[in-house]
This record gives sequence, C-alpha cells and structure tokens, in this order.
Amino acid sequence: MIVSRAARVAAVAACVTAVTTLAACGGGHHSAKPSSSAPGTTGATPSGPPINPLTGGAPSRNPAVAVKIDDTGNGRPQVGIDAADIVYIEQVEGGLTRLLAVYTTKLPTVEPVRSTRVGDPDLALQFGPIAYVASGGSQGELAPLDKSALRSAIGDRGAAGFDRDPDRSAPFNLRADLAAIAAKLKGPRTKSIGLTWSRQLANTAAGSGTRVATTVGGTPVAFTWSATRHRYVRMIDGTTQHAADGALISTPNVVVQACSVTTFTGDIDQDGNPAKVTHTVGRGKVSVFRDGKRVDGTWSRTSTSDGTHLTDAHGQPIALAPGGAWFVLVATGTKVG
Repeated sequence: MIVSRAARVAAVAACVTAVTTLAACGGGHHSAKPSSSAPGTTGATPSGPPINPLTGGAPSRNPAVAVKIDDTGNGRPQVGIDAADIVYIEQVEGGLTRLLAVYTTKLPTVEPVRSTRVGDPDLALQFGPIAYVASGGSQGELAPLDKSALRSAIGDRGAAGFDRDPDRSAPFNLRADLAAIAAKLKGPRTKSIGLTWSRQLANTAAGSGTRVATTVGGTPVAFTWSATRHRYVRMIDGTTQHAADGALISTPNVVVQACSVTTFTGDIDQDGNPAKVTHTVGRGKVSVFRDGKRVDGTWSRTSTSDGTHLTDAHGQPIALAPGGAWFVLVATGTKVG
C-alpha cells in the first residue's frame, strides 16, 4: 500500500504528541488511585488521564501553594500539615528544623506559619512561580524571595488571609487560609518537578527500609514503616506524631536528600546562632524509603527551574509510591539509618 507524504507527516506528529504527553506530566495524593501501575510512570498513559505531579493520583484544579511551618515543640501539633502533598524538613538556626509544605490537592488553613529562609526560593521554584506563604523574615532572608518569581504572601507585611489563633502564643499562633491566599495571588497549577510515581517498586537493589533515622542540623528525624497503613509514620522522641485535628502524620515515601549546607551570617538569632542555607540545586546522595524498602542512589537538579531527579545506582529512576512524600534535607555526610 502506498502512503502519501501528508499521511506520513500526520502519523509522525501524532506519535510525537503522545510521547510528549507521557513525559510532561507527573504526580498523586494520599487516597487517590494512580492512573497507571507501570513502574516509573511520570504522567498519563495513552489510555489514561494526566496525574498530579506531586502525588501520582488524580490531578488537582487548585494552584500550588508552599508555606513555611514551624517544626519545634512550641509549634506542635501543627494544623493542616497532614493535608500537604510534599513536605521538606530543613535546617534553620541553632540546629532546629522547619518545614516547607507544598499543597495542591487541598488548600486548608495551616498553623503555625513562620518566617522565610534564604534557600526557600530556590527550593520552591522547581514547582514554578507558585504562591509562597510565610510570616516574615529578616531583611537578608526576605531579599532572595523578593527578587524571585514566586508570588509571596507575607503575614508581617499585612497580606490578606492571615489571622492569629487566640489559643496559642506568638510567634507560634499565625494561621494562613491557603485557599483565600491562593485565590488572591492567582498562582499557577503545579508542574512536574521530576518525580516519577508507581504502585510497584522496580529497582532491583532495594534493601530493607522499615525505619528511617537521621539528623537534620541537631534535630533527630525518624519515621517508622506501618505495614497495616502502608505508610511511614513520623516519630519524635519515640512518640507517634499527629496533626492538631488528631490525623496521623504519615507518608508513603520518605526521601533523605544529602545537600550542601552553608552558614548565612545575614540572619543571627537572639542566642547568636546564624541561619543555615540548604542548597537544593546540584547533585548528591539520596535514600528513598517506600513499601518498607530502601533504595540508595543519587539526586540531581541542574537549575532552580529544574525538578529533582532520583536515580538508583544503575541510573534507573526511583519511582515513588503514589500519595505524596516527605523530603528530609540532611547535610552531606550525615548518617542515614
């Protein structure tokens, strides 16, 4: 059969479109079912719909919002942290930690909102020019945020969508209504940040990974695998962690990402401790915990607009289990047990 040149061009164009669609999408959430069970799926299959690049489940119609949340005993139990799609644990001053939580499946009210840090714009920009929420920050900490493409809502600057919880003491009582803030800022929906999602763990070098134990700054960080829930439960001082409404704080995936951490003398706390900057553009070791297994490999990110790519020792993508993830940003050389 003779096929015309026009028909051949149309067929090639259709193939390119299909491949591009498959490669461009990502995502999922806590209870949503992923659209594909194939290992390493980043987006829609030819017969399935696109997926949420942050969870591997159904796409969300909401824009993406990142918010800085307290992670000390004074700030717990946090409000709304269990609804986050992606959560980063990062080092601040004095060996303490804070959370950068990214939401798109749900946009709840969250508390307590805390101040920004120098490294946050670089971390958040992989999601695109999304909304970024914080209480405030020193001049040095706010400068990178003000220069970035992020759409910021800063409580101390009088931004709408914030109020104070009368049942908590300052500075641990600032609340942010993420739905109201997102509606005002009109940020974009999230894009793929390089993660792949699959119900199946395909990496052949996976070992036992029922417990995560490491340190961020001077703060121990631990998760324990629950086979009945099929999730990792966050533990602090041996105690299971819950959100303010009683919801268990857990995740299908824990990603321990080793990063360069430097000192920022432009922000020093009242005890004389300088702030720390976690650098999330570059390359380093990574340990991915999912399904009670551990896969060691490498993370890489070439620029602030690039996503974070996870590969095993053979260069194959490490797919996350659908439902979101917690990233533990440790300093290079930190032991991971």
